[in-house]
Amino acid sequence: MQAPPTPAPIPDDLTIAFENVHFAYPDGRPVLRGVSFRIPAGKTVALVGENGAGKTTVVKLLLRFYDPSEGRITVGGRDLRDLGPGAWRRTVGAVLQDFGRYAFTLGENIGLGDLERLDDTAAIERAAASTEVDELAAQLPRGYDEQLDKAFGGTELSGEWQKVAIARALLRDARLLVLDEPAAALDARAEQALYQSFARLGAGRTVLMISHLLASVKDADRILVLKQGRLVEEGTHAQLLERGGEYHELWTLQARRYAHG
Repeated sequence: MQAPPTPAPIPDDLTIAFENVHFAYPDGRPVLRGVSFRIPAGKTVALVGENGAGKTTVVKLLLRFYDPSEGRITVGGRDLRDLGPGAWRRTVGAVLQDFGRYAFTLGENIGLGDLERLDDTAAIERAAASTEVDELAAQLPRGYDEQLDKAFGGTELSGEWQKVAIARALLRDARLLVLDEPAAALDARAEQALYQSFARLGAGRTVLMISHLLASVKDADRILVLKQGRLVEEGTHAQLLERGGEYHELWTLQARRYAHG
């Protein structure tokens, strides 16, 4: 029996490209149809579109939860399928919609981002300071040793959970950060503040942000607009507004909603 090929190393150039990517679930339902785009290394790219447009599927493909049905995803020119899944995932810090809320201490909740640093107090505190979780720790009776989750007699957090999840992602010194609407339950102001914080922390890293709130991602280097599984527009916020297409329509609808809300 032929031995499996040795996984290729993670490239120094973290430029990501989707090349004519199609994806369908096993029952045949198509999700993505011929999607092509680039995320240049060190840049922040936002992915927007209505519910069901395929945004979260893009994230799942990028994290290799699935592989494309057709087409390919490359990193620095290498097919993502040629890279070791474990090494690739260690390169990525992801905060997903259903991020973990663990019945452990505050410090352990951050430390789970990199098990080799689970007991590295200094590294945990640095990650916490990056997301203002250090201010939360200062308010808790036992600081980073505070037990979380009321189910086990601990402290329950509200909007702070999102910041804890980002600190967890940052602990591993990830070169690629992915934020997939973990703040959808927050109000618009709190969500925008969280995304602004994430964009600041992504300086020098490659960043992919997904949000249903366009105001949260308007300062991205590039914005990709998905509709019914297809990439229909891309450009900066100003370029897309001037174009008067799908993004302009979504932006106008949201502006009216918040103006009358």
